[in-house]
Amino acid sequence: MFKAIFPTLGRFRLFIQVAMLLLTVYGANVVGFYMAEKISNALPALSCAYDQQNGAYCVLIPTQHVFHHRIGEALVKAEQITVQMVMPLVFTLITFFTFFFVLSKAFCGWICPLGTIQDLVNKLGRRFNLPLRRFENGSVSKVRPVKWLMLIVLVLALPLLTGMGVTPHSLGNPYCDICPSRIATTLLTGSTEQMALRGGGIEFALGAIANTLIGFTLVAAFAVRQPFCRICPMLSFNATFQRLSPMRLVKKQHDKCDKCGICAKACPMDIHEIAREHGSKAYHEDCTLCGRCVEFCPDDGVIQMKWGPLALFSSSREYYKQRMKGEMPDGTVKIVAAARKPESGAEHA
Repeated sequence: MFKAIFPTLGRFRLFIQVAMLLLTVYGANVVGFYMAEKISNALPALSCAYDQQNGAYCVLIPTQHVFHHRIGEALVKAEQITVQMVMPLVFTLITFFTFFFVLSKAFCGWICPLGTIQDLVNKLGRRFNLPLRRFENGSVSKVRPVKWLMLIVLVLALPLLTGMGVTPHSLGNPYCDICPSRIATTLLTGSTEQMALRGGGIEFALGAIANTLIGFTLVAAFAVRQPFCRICPMLSFNATFQRLSPMRLVKKQHDKCDKCGICAKACPMDIHEIAREHGSKAYHEDCTLCGRCVEFCPDDGVIQMKWGPLALFSSSREYYKQRMKGEMPDGTVKIVAAARKPESGAEHA
C-alpha cells in the first residue's frame, strides 16, 4: 500500500514537504506557539519568522540576532579598542623593540637625556672636588626594588584603574606628570611651563612632586652618580626585555676577579656584582651598558660589550693604563699641571 501511495521517492518527498509546510506555517495554531517555536527552532530548515501563524523561526534567525546585537556590536567595540588603543600601543612596542633589539639598555647609558644631564652634573662635582657618595652593597639592594614599584604602580596600575573609572582622571598618566626628564629637557629649551603648578588636589600634588624630583636629582647628582636612574621605571622596563637583544655585557671568569674591585668602583650604578659574578650574571638588571667597567678592567678581554658574537669593546691592560692617566674609576678627573719652562734669566744664573 505504501508503494501504491508513494510509488516513487519523489512522491514521498513531496508529501513530507507539504506536511512540513503546513507545520511550519500553520502548525502554531495546532500545537501552540510555544511548542511550535521549540520545534521549528530546532529544525535546520527555513521558516519565516514574521508570519505570526508559523512555527516560530529557523536557527538562522537567532544566529543573525546574535551576530547583529551581540557579536557584531562587540566586534565594533573591539575594533574601536583595537584601532584607537591597542594598535597604537602595538606599533609603539614594535618600534621600541626594533630599536631595543639593536641597542638594548644602551638607551639608558648612551641616549637618555636625563642620564646625560646627571653625568655632566656629577663631572662638575668632581671638578670642584665635592665628596662622592657610593652605595654599599646592602644599601643599593634596598633601593633597587623602587624602580619596579614605580613601573608597576605609576606606569601600569594607576593608568589602568583610571581607564576603568576606579581612580580620578588626573591619575591617567601619573609617571609623566612627575618625570624629572620632562622638566629637565624643557628647561633646556628655555621653557619653564612644565614647572608651573596647575589646578588643585591630585594635579597640584603631582606637579609639586615633579618639581621636587628634578631639584633632588640635580642636587644629588653632584655627590651621587646617576641618582634618579636607580629608581627610574624605564630602567626596569628595559631590564624586563634585556635578554631579547644580542647587545649585552659579557664577563669571563678570571682568577683576579673580586680582588681589585676596580670595575665595581667604576660602575656609576654601584653594581657590586660585576666584581664577583661572571657570564650572564654579570649583566645585571641595573646595568645601563655605559661601558665603564670594561674601560677600567685592568686585564685583557675579561669584560666585553658584545653584539651577538661581535665584540664591540673589550677590556685591555694598555687601554686601562691610558684611561687611568686622565680619570680615576670613581670619575675623579686627574689634573696634571704642565711642567714650567725655566725663565731665560734663570738659565744663566
